[in-house]
Amino acid sequence: MSRRSPRPTDLASELPPISYVWETPNRRPRRAEWDIPDPAAPGRLTPAMRAKLERIVRRAPEVMVKITGRTKGVAHLKSHLAYITRNGELDAETEQGAAMMGRSGLKDLQRRWEDDADLDDKRRRDGSLSINIILSMPAGTDAVAVKDSARAFAVETFGDNHDYVFVQHLDNKHPHVHLTVRSLGHDGKRLNPRKADLQAWRERFAGELRLRGLAAEATPRRTRGRVRKADRGAVLALRKRKIVPDVDRLARTEVLSEVRGGRAAKHPWDEQIRTRQERIRRRYLDYAAELQRSGAAADHELARQIRQFVNDMPTIETRRHALKNELSELATSRRRDAKQDVDVMGHDKTRGDERTR
Repeated sequence: MSRRSPRPTDLASELPPISYVWETPNRRPRRAEWDIPDPAAPGRLTPAMRAKLERIVRRAPEVMVKITGRTKGVAHLKSHLAYITRNGELDAETEQGAAMMGRSGLKDLQRRWEDDADLDDKRRRDGSLSINIILSMPAGTDAVAVKDSARAFAVETFGDNHDYVFVQHLDNKHPHVHLTVRSLGHDGKRLNPRKADLQAWRERFAGELRLRGLAAEATPRRTRGRVRKADRGAVLALRKRKIVPDVDRLARTEVLSEVRGGRAAKHPWDEQIRTRQERIRRRYLDYAAELQRSGAAADHELARQIRQFVNDMPTIETRRHALKNELSELATSRRRDAKQDVDVMGHDKTRGDERTR
């Protein structure tokens, strides 16, 4: 019986796919075109993968799609509709393409949604009537394109099953759209988005913007080398009011105990974060090396941009690491100040002795 010789392994077969650098760790409801490998050469960049990689390393503006809250009662719903339309000063647009203008339009909209709420007899007492979403882009983005993209996003995402209304706000440096979607669908099921759905929404909104000629991306933090999560709105609000949130106080107490005791508590997730970031950065560089082997000048330029992108990535630092470094620097600064005070006191005493003599 003949024994087969082992197949030679190449670098690409031992590494995760290129999509590893931009995929979220959550289950995705669908597979995007840039996640589909080339059947003939699974380890190579497809045109879709290359286009996404170019947008990432060239730092295309990141879209924001965020659920800002849910309305729980008719009064709350009316208040929210009045807020997003500025009491009828801003025009609203429904899923039917109808424009609701002025105070009369606002009242018609509120009455219609109130009637729908009365018919929602399956809703729990604490269930939501609507889900409120913001779609936003960085300052300087064409506002008309943002509104058109938000309209197309809403039609594609909710148009077949949910009533909705959206309003664009331009009183902020970031052009954004408030989209309010009725929770109960026409099929009797309630809208209950998960993290994977939010990522899919971001990608869809970014895709609509690109169709209108705007550079836009929807990558997770880890793709850009960031490991720290953004603070919640409630936490930011407390800090703004000079109130220390419980999460800050507890973290500071725990880290301070470690610093004073001269010990470092082991946290498995810290090592997982570091390992994942190392794999992401190595994967970027592997594809840069592959592009460099090409004879095309465009490939060489993209390889250079990829290496520069990795070089510019922030230090792998969790919130705990940042707080620990801050406390260590503070302790060092206090010791240095105390030493300077002692030196000054000693100098003053010497001068006093000289005057006495």
